[in-house]
Amino acid sequence: MSKIQASAMIKIPYAMLDEFKEAATDYIKQVKKKDRGTLQSDWFLSSDKTECEIREIFESSEAALAHQLNLRESAAAIFGKFETPYLVTIYGDPSGEVIEIAKAGGIDVKVFSFLVGL
Repeated sequence: MSKIQASAMIKIPYAMLDEFKEAATDYIKQVKKKDRGTLQSDWFLSSDKTECEIREIFESSEAALAHQLNLRESAAAIFGKFETPYLVTIYGDPSGEVIEIAKAGGIDVKVFSFLVGL
């Protein structure tokens, strides 16, 4: 099994930054509580605070699928209130099911297979 990395880009609606930060904090609490195969789930704000990049690493495709199931309600609350990610990039060799779920919401999904590295 190989690790799966994912990056999601989301726009933060004007004047909703504080609410967005609270929602992101709650999401991370749920990841810590419900997920075992999530190795990283970090949220980064752009310098102008209008976008957020969510970076996640999973032990495997199975762990990525479990994450989607475990966090379905939390993700729906965030994406329903703020916005759905406009771009998801997946790194590694994800299963077809991982890709299918990522594309389900009409999100632009790009997949990069590992070439070489340390």
